Amino acid sequence: MAKGKASNIADKIKWLLSISIFSAAIVGNGYYTEVAFIYRVLAVVALFILATIILATTVFGKGAVSLMRESRTEMRRVVWPTRMETTQTFMVVFGSIVVLCLFFWALESLLSWLTKLILG
Repeated sequence: MAKGKASNIADKIKWLLSISIFSAAIVGNGYYTEVAFIYRVLAVVALFILATIILATTVFGKGAVSLMRESRTEMRRVVWPTRMETTQTFMVVFGSIVVLCLFFWALESLLSWLTKLILG
């Protein structure tokens, strides 16, 4: 059997196992309502973590983990605006909104006046 095909079958088995664990967590939470809420929450969280770890070992999961690591690296490179820049940008946006509100209020008033003039 080719390595790619064996890996594909193993990935499918891991996906089915993870989906089964997710399903068991959801169904079990609804079925065991007499158990204390905190224990049900802990069980669901533990099962979700287990299923996520299993998914992380698939080809798709490894790619997703790699993407998350690269995203984290890129986030460190971002130059965030200073407090002053953020405040100035907010003031420009707020001022623009006020001007546009006044413009549309005036336009609506004009059109309302014209409608009353025409229709009587």
